[in-house]
Amino acid sequence: MIKLKPIDYEIISKLIKNPRVSDRQLAKILKTSQPTITRRRGIIEKEELLEYTSIPNLKKLEFEILAITFGNRTASPSHAELQIQKAKDFIERHPNLIFVSSGIGVNSDRVVISIHKNFGDYMKLQQEIRQEWGNVMAVAGSFIISLASDSILRNLTFKYLAESVKKEHAQKKT
Repeated sequence: MIKLKPIDYEIISKLIKNPRVSDRQLAKILKTSQPTITRRRGIIEKEELLEYTSIPNLKKLEFEILAITFGNRTASPSHAELQIQKAKDFIERHPNLIFVSSGIGVNSDRVVISIHKNFGDYMKLQQEIRQEWGNVMAVAGSFIISLASDSILRNLTFKYLAESVKKEHAQKKT
């Protein structure tokens, strides 16, 4: 990975907030030239520091549940490469899985974040996980969030992260 310049953190911050902003608009906002923005943005994209995507309002798209499911690998699978490919295929068949990883915490070493239209949809996924992965993984538990709840204090977004990226880099400079 290349060493980022201060302008790169500014560009990243602005693009997290609004990935549709043009290089000309960025140059005006950041008080620099449009060719500089285009060159630096090209480097940022080449280094894959950003993925351009939108974060939809899940509630307005009629999703009722966001679930965080924790699990544990119960056996070391034979043919690990085949298991990894099987996992990738499973993820590909389930576009509602928005994050899947190994990790550590809450007595678990696997985590899945998924979105669901309703509780039946959620239970169907849980059943498929148990059927396809029961021989090597046990579901430890889930944290289910009702997207219809009035108690959501901050919707899923990265716009606040944008300010944090900018501030953290500014603090490192001093």
